[in-house]
Amino acid sequence: MTALEDRPDVAQEIGRDRRRKEDARLITGRTRWTDNLTVPGMLHLAMVRSPFAHARITSIDTSAAAEATNVVAVITAADLGESQGACINAWPITPDQVAPVHLPMAVDRVAFAGEIVACVVARSAAEARDAAELVDVEYEELPAVVGLKEAIKDEVLAHPELGTNKSALWVFDSAAAGTGGDVEEAIATARESGVVIEREYRQQRLIPAFMEPRSVVVDPTGEQITIWSATQIPHILRFALAATTGVPESKIRVIAPDVGGGFGGKLQQTPEEMIAFAVARHLDKPVKYTETRSESLVSAHHGRDQIQKLTLAATKDGQVTGLKVELLADLGAYVAIVGGGVPVLGAFMFNAIYKFPAYHFACQTVLTNTTWTDAYRGAGRPEATFAIERLMSELAEELGVDPLEIRERNWIKHDEFPFTTVAGLEYDTGNYELATAKAKEMFGYDELRAEQQRRREAGDTVQLGIGISTFTEMCGLAPSRVLGSLDYGAGGWEHASVRMLATGKVEVVTGASAHGQGHETAFSQIVADRLGVPFEDVEVLHGDTQIAHKGLDTYGSRSLVVGGEALVKATDKVIEKARPVAAHLLEASVEDLEFSAGRFSVKGTDAGISVQELATAVFAAHNLPDGMEPSLDADATYDPINFNYPHGTHLCAMEVDTETGAVSMRKYVCVDDIGNVINPLIVSGQVHGGLVQGIAQALWEEAVYDDAGTLVSGTFTDYLLPTAADTISFEIDHTTTPSITNTLGTKGVGEAGTIASTPAVVNAIVDAVRHLGVDDITMPCTPQRVWRAIQEGGRA
Repeated sequence: MTALEDRPDVAQEIGRDRRRKEDARLITGRTRWTDNLTVPGMLHLAMVRSPFAHARITSIDTSAAAEATNVVAVITAADLGESQGACINAWPITPDQVAPVHLPMAVDRVAFAGEIVACVVARSAAEARDAAELVDVEYEELPAVVGLKEAIKDEVLAHPELGTNKSALWVFDSAAAGTGGDVEEAIATARESGVVIEREYRQQRLIPAFMEPRSVVVDPTGEQITIWSATQIPHILRFALAATTGVPESKIRVIAPDVGGGFGGKLQQTPEEMIAFAVARHLDKPVKYTETRSESLVSAHHGRDQIQKLTLAATKDGQVTGLKVELLADLGAYVAIVGGGVPVLGAFMFNAIYKFPAYHFACQTVLTNTTWTDAYRGAGRPEATFAIERLMSELAEELGVDPLEIRERNWIKHDEFPFTTVAGLEYDTGNYELATAKAKEMFGYDELRAEQQRRREAGDTVQLGIGISTFTEMCGLAPSRVLGSLDYGAGGWEHASVRMLATGKVEVVTGASAHGQGHETAFSQIVADRLGVPFEDVEVLHGDTQIAHKGLDTYGSRSLVVGGEALVKATDKVIEKARPVAAHLLEASVEDLEFSAGRFSVKGTDAGISVQELATAVFAAHNLPDGMEPSLDADATYDPINFNYPHGTHLCAMEVDTETGAVSMRKYVCVDDIGNVINPLIVSGQVHGGLVQGIAQALWEEAVYDDAGTLVSGTFTDYLLPTAADTISFEIDHTTTPSITNTLGTKGVGEAGTIASTPAVVNAIVDAVRHLGVDDITMPCTPQRVWRAIQEGGRA
């Protein structure tokens, strides 16, 4: 037998639409959300939070709360001392980075509205929340700094003891790095004999707004302290707890049960987790904390929040010659676990798919009295893609060239891969021409351009605009050596184990920790194909540091391209361990064996034995080769040699009512190239979800603070999330250019839709009203902002 198709019980899995294994329990209410868990004797926590963005704590009176019904304790930072640990920053982006100490519970001063100042412990969550209202905290309000342009002045300091709001200045220069020319020379030349495009764009602050609020349960009563948490990073959380509290890592077990979404928002060692850990140890009792939605919006980390000053140089025939990027990035009140590293990730992507010969990037991170920021779906890549895709459309307009044509003049051609970019990365594969041609055909590009022209000539009230985004991204965060060169505090490897059970079934253990992506299904498909066993015979275990003892968790579209590759290597080891056993039982030499479709067979004969039969034989251990241990189980740790570079072309048609500013989406087409596809159904779900999040940044979402540092969009009444009714049916497809840096030929997909869609939508809106003098509209493009831009005939 030479192919899986020869065995009807073992169908080809890779490339097959499979409904997710996880969905049965998720949609029938048999989930294991952290808030569903109960431990005997468990107490409940409620947090007392500062209403002020910046204030000195003058006193905390806990007496009334302590006397409330069923209150066990009211705890302040003074009660916990050093046992509360500290929240870590794993990526100090420069040696001289300025960062305040981030204690989980404030001691004498608060730095953002929502910071925790006390914790109430009670028999029920409701009683804890009621008692928290009785804690009397006296504050001396201090001046607060809100907004990037105010923070950079250093007139009002978020942390006076630091003497500045400036945290770190990170610079990349192609001339200094030896990856390209001098950008200042390129710009000077373009001013004399070419074209220079200068723009300033605003990346508004966003809130991840995951479906399941954060929750944590801590049980300190056993031999280990066990933590259940709605987290993306159980292994990293375990390390952070041990590193900052002094509790040995071996005495901490972290479990991420079913996790209801994260989008980077649960990529954090949170103050609430640290406080629950400390309080449980302090009282020697199990405790639970689950945040309210309002708490989540005000205190879970936010994303984006940048000002981008951009200069693009080009020749008069549209060849780009240089790109200069100057960023201001808001860290919020503290430097989060990745923190300033988010815009650094974007630094390598501003050049995108284009052959810039010179490039300069500088990012100044600053501290403000607002909720801290960190990774949000895409993490630096959406910001970079928005900037360059807006600029390329502006360049096309300046030169009177179709925006697709200007991109084609400058992108890397398919026969130029592998290609080393001006930012120093090596793109392994890609075919931008193929993806764009397919998207253009699906979209009906020429027909829509003709309709747009007719509407303009007729002076229609509702104008049509066409937006383009041709993107790539670096994902599959790794390799470890590259991350180390950037001073990142961890590696980029991933670990996996494959266990052959006595019955022939397979247990897969992965260090990647799912929060809605479909790991259990996709990983089962990979192992089923590789081993040649039925899909149903594979069980995937994850999210528990006691079971998956090694791992670096889930973020940055790394699960498949890093975690999946570790699985491939572990599975291949199982096959190689089984080979001598098969030869022994078949009375053949190892060299005469072939492995296909889950069976070892002797070349030229019908003799064979399945890997599942071998598992049973090895378990029995009655007839093994001399010196062989009775186990086929295997582990593997995979550290990639490169990042991963999916790409795609997204086309959007928007209609704009020029009298009211109202916008509506007419059509959206995307063709993504993510290499070989494991499960097309899961990919479609990832793309659709990503599109909605990126479109939401363009049209609806924005976290807004008033001058005092109060979040005025702290509920879903004011922070506008889209529903299915707000979106259209997207048309999606893909091209396939396999990666050459991993065995499966796969590329990441989890963030692609979010990265590409925002500039496509904004480009379309601006395109619809450009003839009215508009060349930019600050996101989100609300009817009011669009209307104002039209009235002013310029920016709004």
